[in-house]
Amino acid sequence: MSITRRDFLKVSGAGAASALVAGCAGFGLAGSKPKVVVVGAGFGGSTCAKYLRKWGPDIEVTLIEPNDKFVSCPRSNLVLAGFRTMDDITHGYGNLSKHGIRMVKDYVVGIDTSKRVVTTKTGGKFNYDRLVLAPGIEILTDSVKGFNEAEAAGKVVHAWKAGPQTANLRKMLEAMTDGGVFVMSVPASPYRCPPGPYERACMVASYFKKAKPNSKIILLDGNPDIASKKALFTWAWNTFYPGMIEFRPNNAPFAVDGSKMIVSTEFDEVKADVMNVVPKQRAGEITAMVGARNDSTGNWCTVNLATFESTTAPNVHVIGDSVLSNLPKSGHMATNHAKICAAAIVELLAGRQPEPVPVIANTCYSDTSDSTAGHVADVFRFDKEKGYVKQAGGGATPQGDELNHMYAESWAQNIWAEVLS
Repeated sequence: MSITRRDFLKVSGAGAASALVAGCAGFGLAGSKPKVVVVGAGFGGSTCAKYLRKWGPDIEVTLIEPNDKFVSCPRSNLVLAGFRTMDDITHGYGNLSKHGIRMVKDYVVGIDTSKRVVTTKTGGKFNYDRLVLAPGIEILTDSVKGFNEAEAAGKVVHAWKAGPQTANLRKMLEAMTDGGVFVMSVPASPYRCPPGPYERACMVASYFKKAKPNSKIILLDGNPDIASKKALFTWAWNTFYPGMIEFRPNNAPFAVDGSKMIVSTEFDEVKADVMNVVPKQRAGEITAMVGARNDSTGNWCTVNLATFESTTAPNVHVIGDSVLSNLPKSGHMATNHAKICAAAIVELLAGRQPEPVPVIANTCYSDTSDSTAGHVADVFRFDKEKGYVKQAGGGATPQGDELNHMYAESWAQNIWAEVLS
């Protein structure tokens, strides 16, 4: 039995669209069951494990994740504005086990690609036929001088992995006096969630407008211009927050001083009351264990984009934000990586060829105020020579509105259900 393209579109979830053919049977020798280990239970890893079991019911799937809960980066900026709580973006993993996924709460400390064995901190050893790495990003705090010392002293946070730092940044904003200066930064591309910093500026400004109207935001951007949804955010800043957000392009921080509350760039020393510096990023640390962090900078993972198998580590697939491609690093995109990867693994384990021309989609909502939002939606078709090619008809909304604000919440609820139910 195999899954048709029509069936795949029905289950692609949260507005994503892909065209794949996934097999479900015919694995290996009689009586043997192939084993797939997935490391990381975020948007990509959880989705991949779930669809491996759906499309390959004879596959033994082990999902290794050290955290008790899933905390969503999408919608976390609303926590900073006081529009949502941490509980609203935090979800359990309990429903995944109903798909027959073996859940292991542990840290991976070693991977032997020749023997195909994953070792965990508690001494667990897990054999695999195929390994999927979905570790997200590693924040390069060392790339900003003084960051680690200031972070340890509670003077600066990046809050670019939703969790305790998100709650801490909210507390810092609440404690800041009216008339204070919130200094935040945007790392040079590529980084997780291209529109995220600009949405964060909107959400913090929305909070200031109501609670601290004399306060100011200085946005230090390591890019030459707004990196994503420029028309949308320019409209929002001019419409809702005139004079409140000062945007400084080509101004990546290279140092922070926690004792003086100063963020230093090549051009300025900026005094802050709250510092939210987001350093450069790279593929999650675990990808280095298998030599998959192999682009020209040594920061990102190159893969066969039709299957997401590493170009340097056979039988190892990398999905999500760790991948080097022209595709955006978003939660929605990670779920699409996951489905293409899962379908390809099912085919490969069955001795068949994966879909050669997959189609992948991305939808991303950004809130611009307490009642408006905009979106970007694009479809990409794989080309063996060019990679994923954006198809006509997509793009971003130039302005936000109330309808997109409602859609944004629905999108979040739907994709969380898609990933975790």
